[in-house]
Amino acid sequence: MFRKINLKNKTALVTGAGKGLGKACAIALAEAGAKVIIISRTKKDLDKVKKIINSTKGASRAFVCDVTNVNDFKNVLKKINKLDILVNNAGTNRPEHFTRVKKENMEYLTNLNMKAVFNIAQLCSQKMVKLKNRKKIGGSIIHMSSQLGLVGCEGRNVYNMNKFGVEGLARGMACELAKYNIRVNTVCPTFVETPMVKAFFKNKKFKNKMLKNIPLGRVAKESDVATAVAFLAADSSAMITGTSIVVDGGWTAQ
Repeated sequence: MFRKINLKNKTALVTGAGKGLGKACAIALAEAGAKVIIISRTKKDLDKVKKIINSTKGASRAFVCDVTNVNDFKNVLKKINKLDILVNNAGTNRPEHFTRVKKENMEYLTNLNMKAVFNIAQLCSQKMVKLKNRKKIGGSIIHMSSQLGLVGCEGRNVYNMNKFGVEGLARGMACELAKYNIRVNTVCPTFVETPMVKAFFKNKKFKNKMLKNIPLGRVAKESDVATAVAFLAADSSAMITGTSIVVDGGWTAQ
């Protein structure tokens, strides 16, 4: 029987939800029926996302929180009664040639892209497994990874390291959380039409070079990634865990 993407009666938490992929994922989950908890460092961004969700008759709550601050995130979780879905999305990149990577940039990226991802996943997992009927209703954790968690790319060594780490984390978590019927997967996009990528693509030479690596010849849309996330969040993907959905236009197929 065909299973639709239906998240009614589910509560989802999305980090980095103020803009870009996090914003798109939050809106998609709300449209599918989930009550969405949106987290970002910037209240102005959260207010805009909340307004969009409300306009579609979706339900949301917003919290200003720096995900690298464990105590701040713990305080957010205390205000949430139930959690069924985590979209571990917050992250960024600071491209540099490997021989010139600044220590402060390496530490900043690793703290946000790996350590915070681990801490948030652990705290949310602890909350999710406490629900008495968790095994019956299931749960889903989705880490926002990247095609660069599967293949290398010049100038993005720290990001490569971070996202390869996220891929390993997802697979280990999937094995341990399966007994609670909590599934863990990643979504691995290519370059997406987000504010961050638009800034990178101001370098026309870099943009043309990257597009040549995508057989479909175009970057992904935010909706392409958000749809994959919504699929993994729902029971429509009930038998999928410990793997990745690669939204890369064929980049890693070469």
